[in-house]
Amino acid sequence: MSEKYQKLSREPVKKLLLEFSLPAIIGMLVNALYNVVDRIYIGSMKDIGADAIAGVGIVFPVMIVSLGFSLLIGLGGATNISLSLGKGERETAEKYLGNLFFISLITGVILSFFTIYFMDSYIDILGASIKTKPFAEEYLKIVACGFPAFITGYSLNAGIRSDGNPKISMITLLLGAVINIILDPILMFGLDLGIKGAGIATITSQIISALWCLGYFLSKYSGIKLRLKNIGFNYNRVKSIFLIGAGPFILQIGSSFVTFLFNNSLLKYGGDLQVGAMTIVNSVVTFILMPIFGINQGVQPILGYNYGAKSYKRVKEAFILAIKGATLISTVGFILIHLFPTQIIGIFTHKPELIKATEKGMTIFTLMLPVVGFQTIATIYFQAIGKPKTTIFLSMIRQVIFLIPFIIVLSRIYGVNGVWIAVPCADFCSIIVTLILTKKEMKILKNIEELK
Repeated sequence: MSEKYQKLSREPVKKLLLEFSLPAIIGMLVNALYNVVDRIYIGSMKDIGADAIAGVGIVFPVMIVSLGFSLLIGLGGATNISLSLGKGERETAEKYLGNLFFISLITGVILSFFTIYFMDSYIDILGASIKTKPFAEEYLKIVACGFPAFITGYSLNAGIRSDGNPKISMITLLLGAVINIILDPILMFGLDLGIKGAGIATITSQIISALWCLGYFLSKYSGIKLRLKNIGFNYNRVKSIFLIGAGPFILQIGSSFVTFLFNNSLLKYGGDLQVGAMTIVNSVVTFILMPIFGINQGVQPILGYNYGAKSYKRVKEAFILAIKGATLISTVGFILIHLFPTQIIGIFTHKPELIKATEKGMTIFTLMLPVVGFQTIATIYFQAIGKPKTTIFLSMIRQVIFLIPFIIVLSRIYGVNGVWIAVPCADFCSIIVTLILTKKEMKILKNIEELK
């Protein structure tokens, strides 16, 4: 194996985690920034900003579904690539890359077709009002066209990290984000395309990012290559990709349904104003969580490679360091949100009623934020070492087992406040379960290490 792969089992874990996570964190932050910039520009549209941002919030569950398929294929494929490289099986890793590329492209095309074909039905089901429906339709119609590029680009970029090139992966995210940020004001205000311009900017950046990733695996800089003979559908490899990626996929699908439930409950008890508030809260919290997702992406190839190489001590060390980093980030985010809520929300809107509703909701929504980082890292740990059943369970407990019932029950008792309260309640319960499973896994890892 090349020196690039050997360093995953030789260099100090702390140095490796920084080397792989920092580029991912920077990339994810900038990536989140362009989503935030989208919301800022949309919210600043004269006279219609509040309704437009609520319209984007209405179709957010569909966007989450597209991300879910990206995680299913991208993280499932990247984990198999890391495990194969850890075992010294480069040819197998290249076969997984070929399958990853093929199914991500096909999945994107199918998802795009169904989204556009049934768009009116989706938007009605998602609960758009008369005021927000036109904005939801206009935005989704364009963004859905970019699903093939988005899913393929995200999946290939996950493969780049597993190939041992975190800096190239970061450049991919930076490239898409910068293009989107530049195009947003030009298309939305310069060409007076409004929310349609935001959608065009988004899909343009996604197409360029996908082409960049494809070019990497066809270049001399990649350790594994995208070869024509490997591009296709192999049942066993695709099954393995889907099995390992199922956890993050279920998490995102659950998140999509939860967002739908949030929007409908907020619409029922508080109207479009509360839906707009949730859109802003999601943007803020997502921005804070992006560095944690960056640590996730950075630690995944380290965990997968060393677990495949049976270096269990390094696996445990990487896991603990990742938890410490994620907890630090989520705690800092919690402090900033609770010290400066009005200033943060003011970036998105200047409408007093929307600021007031968002501040109240965000304060409740983020009560358990300091411990969310631990759960996120724990889930990626089980995925990276090839334990899909545990990953699926951990992905389900927050979004499906706890959060959905809490929203339904508490909203009926406390109205709008109950919808917001449901989140910290679900976080608390899921953290307890995750802690129990993680402690059990650490004991198993210790026993395996001692036997070895």
